[in-house]
Amino acid sequence: MRIVLDTNVLSVAISRRSKLYPIWLAVRNGDFEMLVTTDILFEYSEVLTDDLSQEVSENVLDTLETLPNIIPVHKYYFWNLITVDPDDNKFVDCAVAGSANYIVTDDKHFNVLKTISFPKVEVLSSDQFLELVLSGKS
Repeated sequence: MRIVLDTNVLSVAISRRSKLYPIWLAVRNGDFEMLVTTDILFEYSEVLTDDLSQEVSENVLDTLETLPNIIPVHKYYFWNLITVDPDDNKFVDCAVAGSANYIVTDDKHFNVLKTISFPKVEVLSSDQFLELVLSGKS
């Protein structure tokens, strides 16, 4: 399974006290492939530094850079499917370019993707994806 993990899910999942922590463990265990682009990694770094600390941000990014199931994706086309918050398009473009099964997000801006038939991008909430992870289907 290939996923794109929105920053709002990653930033919650890295905490051992979070109910989403099994998602972070599954990333680290290589239970699925996680697609990233340079701009997604930059956003991870920026948000984690702002919300948590520079040290946490560096540790997470260092981990992501060394895991074999983290797949770098190069985007050659920009779909611009999310008009409400164009910054979210980096996740959509990564998902399309990397043939992701899902974008995992709790951001409502991604709901517009349910109405778009091409390119088809499936969206799961963090709770839906957590169920897949806990069931061993990831």
